[in-house]
Amino acid sequence: MCLKVIIVDDEPLAINVLKNYVSQVQELCLEATFSNAVEASSYLQNNEIDLIFLDINMPILDGLDFLQTFRVTPFVIITTAHEEYALKSFELQALDYLVKPIPLPRFLKSVQRVIALKQNAVVPGNNSKYEKESIFVKVDKKKLQKVYLDDIMVVESLKDYIRILTLTNKYIIHQTLSSFTDELPSNRFLRIHRSYTIAIDKVNVVEGNSLEIGGIRYTIGRSYIEEVKKAILQG
Repeated sequence: MCLKVIIVDDEPLAINVLKNYVSQVQELCLEATFSNAVEASSYLQNNEIDLIFLDINMPILDGLDFLQTFRVTPFVIITTAHEEYALKSFELQALDYLVKPIPLPRFLKSVQRVIALKQNAVVPGNNSKYEKESIFVKVDKKKLQKVYLDDIMVVESLKDYIRILTLTNKYIIHQTLSSFTDELPSNRFLRIHRSYTIAIDKVNVVEGNSLEIGGIRYTIGRSYIEEVKKAILQG
């Protein structure tokens, strides 16, 4: 398997760093690089791509506006020097958010997630050993939405509601965080604060009394910190 990749960034140095990183991953094939999103958009009209490394602050058309033009969204990993666009990027279905200068280990971890998702998606006719676990959530009075557990990143309390942030979407449902957390497998999900439950395998960084998922920091509650670090660091 070789995932077709393009890089969209107006900084030649950043492109060179990413080209070097991509060349070190056997499963990635670099198809093209672009210094602006308009050229990349033209390219995508006639070419199928699996993964885009996308900068945000670019001339003519910025990365976030570019994301909103997609009819069929490939995997997108944001690469930027600015931390403040993370939430907006995830709302637009970006898979990950890497802040420059990007360390190689962080790059590799993000790419491995893409490879794993692609491998899970490309299993035609395989109905034997593994079927993705899912849960149905009530997103309005009449609609039940299937959410795959593999896709859930963070569940946030909003008093009598919760917000479920997944790899590609977010859902707000009328349920308490405690009751929803009880429905999730305890070996995969962990309450870290009175306001947050997280997917253990989505944690990128643990530092002091906080952890990072998808480029966003979440505080670990004082009463949870011992259990959280044991579950994440000792696995």
